[in-house]
Amino acid sequence: VQLQASGGGLVQTGGSLRLSCAASGSTFTVHTMGWYRQAPGKQRELVALIEISSSSTNYVDSVKGRFSISRGAAENTVTLQMNDLKPEDTALYYCNAVYDFGHLKNLHAWGQGTLVTVSS
Repeated sequence: VQLQASGGGLVQTGGSLRLSCAASGSTFTVHTMGWYRQAPGKQRELVALIEISSSSTNYVDSVKGRFSISRGAAENTVTLQMNDLKPEDTALYYCNAVYDFGHLKNLHAWGQGTLVTVSS
């Protein structure tokens, strides 16, 4: 599975950005897709996750009410809508997918990082 992420950029405090991620490949089944982020000097953390079959979602507390993850119109695509951005949201954001490939279960795929910078 290959993940292609897009979006990100520079925005002022209170602004909005949208990140998108698409999974491609052959004969795989995606269970979850999500976004992680890593700020300088900090560990990578889960930001938002969506279960593909049920569309149930999960968010880190710091983004609840501001970020929204949803499935895209195309299969195995997700979008992260980020509103009311704060300087502490500044980080490299990574798309992640957990998938099965043949007899191999719960594999992880990562997209390239996309930079989100929120100026104060």
